[in-house]
Amino acid sequence: MFMTQKTGVVIVAAGSGSRFGDPIPKQYHMLGGKSILAHCIECFARHTDPDLIQVVYNPAHQDWYESATATLDKTGSLPAPVPGGDTRQQSVLNGLRALEAKGPDIVLIHDAARPGISDDVIDRVMTALRTHPGAIPTLPVADTIKQTNRDGVITKTIARETLQRAQTPQGFDFKTIFDAHQKFEGQEFTDDAALLEATGLDVICVAGTTNNDKITHRDDFGRAQSWANTTDKETAHMSQEEYRAGTGFDVHRFAPGDHCILCGIKVPHSARLEGHSDADVGLHTLTDAILGAIGAGDIGQHFPPSDMQWKGAASDIFLRHAADLVRKRGGRIVNVDVTLICERPKIGPHTQAMRQKVAEILGIDVERVNVKATTTERLGFTGREEGIAAQATVSVALPIK
Repeated sequence: MFMTQKTGVVIVAAGSGSRFGDPIPKQYHMLGGKSILAHCIECFARHTDPDLIQVVYNPAHQDWYESATATLDKTGSLPAPVPGGDTRQQSVLNGLRALEAKGPDIVLIHDAARPGISDDVIDRVMTALRTHPGAIPTLPVADTIKQTNRDGVITKTIARETLQRAQTPQGFDFKTIFDAHQKFEGQEFTDDAALLEATGLDVICVAGTTNNDKITHRDDFGRAQSWANTTDKETAHMSQEEYRAGTGFDVHRFAPGDHCILCGIKVPHSARLEGHSDADVGLHTLTDAILGAIGAGDIGQHFPPSDMQWKGAASDIFLRHAADLVRKRGGRIVNVDVTLICERPKIGPHTQAMRQKVAEILGIDVERVNVKATTTERLGFTGREEGIAAQATVSVALPIK
């Protein structure tokens, strides 16, 4: 650890992680009993004052951020996160601007999707900054690299001895990299080191580690879990997820009207559904299923029908609340399946719109949502067209604690 240099840190955590294939951005997933983001923060806190660690995030992720950092040691004062920009480069610049008033001598810029960062890699970068304006951890390229034309025909074999895979944290003299980011604002570079290269300054490479590779796809998360299991045997079980199922059932009778709200979609009909809210039987049963999966009671406990603020309320409020409870526990909704039971109205023509609406409310991919309908062959109250029943099943993944 080198405390003679005042070290600032920018942790870039503003991305949505679309390639990861999950509604929860990867930096907020749990790994080894703590979030991926928390792993990064804790490692850098061993090398500098926590007050000099600046996280850059998406303000829309506020709840996830608060949950992800809840496990951190509260003895240090971590600054409030600052909003990111439209690009990674703009996000880094926002972080540098937030650090400027604290006057760091050097700065380490790190991607939050690299939880396997280690003390020795950070030490190597910081040591190299004593003699160079920039330093980055890298790994040699092991595979033979072929250059091809647009038709996929090989045009050249590139000597792999001259190639390195760049990682983070990338370290720099603070004023030098801050000036470079401001100079090239609006232009886009693949990493921070490229800005110094563009100014003609040398950036030296130090040894990185395979554990520090970036988590981009879901398969990478499994590799990171193996790393967490190896580095912390006592909490290895915490890096795993457990899957829980929840079920819901609801009924609403018909009343005079000209349409029903079903799974968030207005469906024309000769009657409406009666209820304290908008009586969306589909979203009500789905809300109960999610609450059941996490052991959080039922919809009536969270939104009592005796409370007049919910009179006529849109039921997507209830469903979003249930989904937020899952996220605050570090979990994710794997899939949902809703069955609407009625003779009329005909549900089939509306199921795709219903799936899209439910996916939007829950913040998950539409492929994880199913909505279907059935009848009771004219038997019972649904067969007599007195109302609609609905049932739902959900699967939720939660970190094992």
